[in-house]
Amino acid sequence: MRPSRPAPTASFALAALGAALLAGCSHLGLRPATLPDGARADVAVLETTDIHSNILGYDYYKLKADPTLGYERTVTLIRQARREFPNTFLFDDGDTIQGSVLADYQALARPVGCDQELAIYRAMDAVGYDGGTAGNHEFNYGLGFLSQVTGTPMNVDGGMRKRCDGPHFPLVLSNVYSARDGQPIFKPWTVVTRTIEAYTPDGSRIEVPLKVGIIGFTPPPILDWDKQKLEGKVTVSGVVEAARRYLPQLEAQHPDLVVAILHGGLDTHPYTNQMENGGWYLAGVPGIDALLLGHSHTEFPGPHYVGMQDVDAKRGFVRGVPAVMGGFFGKDLGVIRLALVRRDGRWVVDKVNTHSEVRPICRPAARGEAPDCVAPDPAIAPLVAKVHEAAIAYVNTPIGDTTVRLSSYFADEGNMTALAPINAAQADYVRRELPKTHPELAGIPVLSAAAAFRTGFGGPDDYTDVAPGPLTLRNAADLYFYPNTLAAVKTDGAGVKAWLEQSARRFNRIDPAKAAPQELINPHYVGYNFDQIQGGIAYTIDLTRPAGERITSLTYHGKPVIPDQPFIVATNNYRANGGGHFPGLDGSGIVLASPDGAREILARWIERRQHLGPGDLEPTSWHFAPLQTRSPVVFKGAAGKQAVAAAAGLTGIRQLADHGDGTATYAIDLSP
Repeated sequence: MRPSRPAPTASFALAALGAALLAGCSHLGLRPATLPDGARADVAVLETTDIHSNILGYDYYKLKADPTLGYERTVTLIRQARREFPNTFLFDDGDTIQGSVLADYQALARPVGCDQELAIYRAMDAVGYDGGTAGNHEFNYGLGFLSQVTGTPMNVDGGMRKRCDGPHFPLVLSNVYSARDGQPIFKPWTVVTRTIEAYTPDGSRIEVPLKVGIIGFTPPPILDWDKQKLEGKVTVSGVVEAARRYLPQLEAQHPDLVVAILHGGLDTHPYTNQMENGGWYLAGVPGIDALLLGHSHTEFPGPHYVGMQDVDAKRGFVRGVPAVMGGFFGKDLGVIRLALVRRDGRWVVDKVNTHSEVRPICRPAARGEAPDCVAPDPAIAPLVAKVHEAAIAYVNTPIGDTTVRLSSYFADEGNMTALAPINAAQADYVRRELPKTHPELAGIPVLSAAAAFRTGFGGPDDYTDVAPGPLTLRNAADLYFYPNTLAAVKTDGAGVKAWLEQSARRFNRIDPAKAAPQELINPHYVGYNFDQIQGGIAYTIDLTRPAGERITSLTYHGKPVIPDQPFIVATNNYRANGGGHFPGLDGSGIVLASPDGAREILARWIERRQHLGPGDLEPTSWHFAPLQTRSPVVFKGAAGKQAVAAAAGLTGIRQLADHGDGTATYAIDLSP
């Protein structure tokens, strides 16, 4: 709790007058009076992260309002926090400009001009930020677009040399450098000065300046994930190396506090300079007073991090440093309540009275009721109304029709209807384009790998579900959620098996003799890394075996695949360059790196065919090995979808319990 405000006193009036005079004369070089030791102040550091351009509470794939997400509701929490805390700083942790239909519209369909501010930044500027950093998805549209929309001239190939309209707050990034001159493409750090209210030991209120240094970091693997757009143009360092390089420069400015803004999470595995989630190690670098996290699309403090070494997952500390990660898609606001005390002539964090929390826009609702969500801030929607309507019109462009329901509700259990069009389109593209540059590879069989991007991670509505009927660009964007480009890799039978073994880590090992129910899905293995391969291939996953030994039958057109049998696998640039840490996939096997987006390739494939029926889509290529268990094997999914599973041929799935929040527990029968 912040200190109560005492009644005005003579000493308070003199202190306030002195502060006002000092503030008014600061340009004359006068120094403010020294604060006495024992003075205290509460400062709230507010964080948004992974907004992914979800400005409004709207689902562009289902064309309906969605009150469970959207920056316009996060703004309501921001304004509430500013009323609660007299001293606040607001920072953004990245993955801001990409991730929604509206974002793709402004970047790809109707690119914004140099004199136009990106919609998400217009909304953020209406609230007022003190700084931010760039996430990995900021690089998806290329350095030219990033340079333009952030208003950051960059001395890189393809970068903008002039300053365009960008956000009205500083963006800092310390670990990405131009290949031309070795300099950071953004300012690595900056200092933000704000006037705060503090209290002297006798309880008098006084206004004083507070200098907050900020330094930013993005995940080092961006050079792999967006290799086609970044290779030869930028270099990237590890987050700890960048911190050690630039923190001395920042500390030379004598900030009162240093806030590290890392677009990354927490990982206690041995550190490398390519570590994707280096927050645990960054917290160990001396000089950092608070740590903002992101990228992992989860919440810190929160249950996901309970038991992690030197991490307080209830109060929000990482190796003694207060930290927060505020969810994703505008669902939450991260808040660090820093209690500051004056010691030896400087502000230090009083860790006993400091804590972090994640404030959600929606509270759990009673069974069967709609989510209890805060109202959207009314100032945001009018700012983006025109581009919002234009994006809706754009994604409603017709491209064909389907007689098959294309759904990811049970993609983990064997319904590949949402993946089969992607795999067919990718394989078709590679078969047509690869011989143009590699005629010697023309006779090698082409397979395709795709993962369901929407499998309920974001809640019961976070699934792809395209009903039979007309198909539009919106449906193509729903089926292929990310703006990846297509890539093809040359591998062999052993490589395909290793690929599938890695994918099969999506599942827990099942013990047939266990009496208690067993969870099918491994919660630590994300759905977008469960690749399912098609193209004449068939395989079996045996859940009784340990990870790495689960693919027990692997055939190509009915014949066993042999280890040295050559294959070309169509995939995306993220996977081909090492995303997900799949064996053998590190970029070296790429034989086709297409400039075309996988989503656009899918849309053009549908346009050429016009009509999709069962005969146009390859059946599911895999199944679980038959297994008789004493107890049910269970998984969670969207409630009331058992009929969807049955219609897709998954007759062994039954709903056990409806949880009343849109989710349900299902059982899957694996018996012969």
